[in-house]
Amino acid sequence: MTLQSFDVWQARRRLAAHLRPTPLEAAPELGQAVWLKLENLNHTRSFKARGALNALLCLDVRAVKGIITASSGNHAQGVAFAASRLGLPARVIVPTHTPRRKIEGVRRYGAEVILFGDTYDEAEAEARQLEKAEGLTFISPYNDARVIAGGGTVGLEILDDLPDAARVLVPAGGGGLISGIGLALKSVRPDIELIGVCSTATPALYNVVHGTSHPQVWDTLAEALSGEIEPGSITVPLARQVVSRVVLVEEAAIAEAMRRLLFNAGWVVEGGGAVGVAALMSGAVAADGHPTVVVITGGNVDETALRRVISA
Repeated sequence: MTLQSFDVWQARRRLAAHLRPTPLEAAPELGQAVWLKLENLNHTRSFKARGALNALLCLDVRAVKGIITASSGNHAQGVAFAASRLGLPARVIVPTHTPRRKIEGVRRYGAEVILFGDTYDEAEAEARQLEKAEGLTFISPYNDARVIAGGGTVGLEILDDLPDAARVLVPAGGGGLISGIGLALKSVRPDIELIGVCSTATPALYNVVHGTSHPQVWDTLAEALSGEIEPGSITVPLARQVVSRVVLVEEAAIAEAMRRLLFNAGWVVEGGGAVGVAALMSGAVAADGHPTVVVITGGNVDETALRRVISA
């Protein structure tokens, strides 16, 4: 399926009855003219509700035997939330290290959770096998035009609230969110700078854009961004089309960003959701006065992980 900016506008119309726009909040402690797009205040405490719900709303539910997905946690909750809205059975495969808060969130929406494998890649392979064996409908966290279009509605809301934004920082895992946001932004503002942020432990999109081969490190605060990009993913050409550059941030910078967001702004933000703030604080992206929006993608962090970060 070819994805265009029109699909993002259609997704916005489709989602309007289910999701409210999330706030854009000034963050002067991070520099002059910096704003936070607070997707941690969305349903399931993550932007993932957008893409999952848009994908399921595009289905003919009468022809769906059941939904299956693989996720490090946030997409799992988004699919569970969307399936519950539409009355569809859902099963999610998550790695065994998935934060308990995310697993409990999936179960709260009535989906079945299966813990499988040590990594996201192993969980996805198992989900794909079950998809074929049982005739289920697989919803990818990123390699799905409907999911990308749903996530792209974040970009339209940014332009609603800050039409003169010069730069947007987006946490990047498989590239779905940044691709959708980029399509939305550049359809209106071709000059806007779109920067992807990966952690050094989760460098998949950085490798794609910059032609490097940094390895995945599965023990990371940014587990929401973990996993390689599957061969042939539609996010690869999309990212190359809309992303200006991708930067890397270290684990220590992510931990400091989580602390700063908690103590200075009052927001609980997971590691993967805080990498954009880490990029500004560490100097990976200069806080130079250009109107800058940092997308905060999620707030699902276990108490034990949060206590460890706070006490470090």
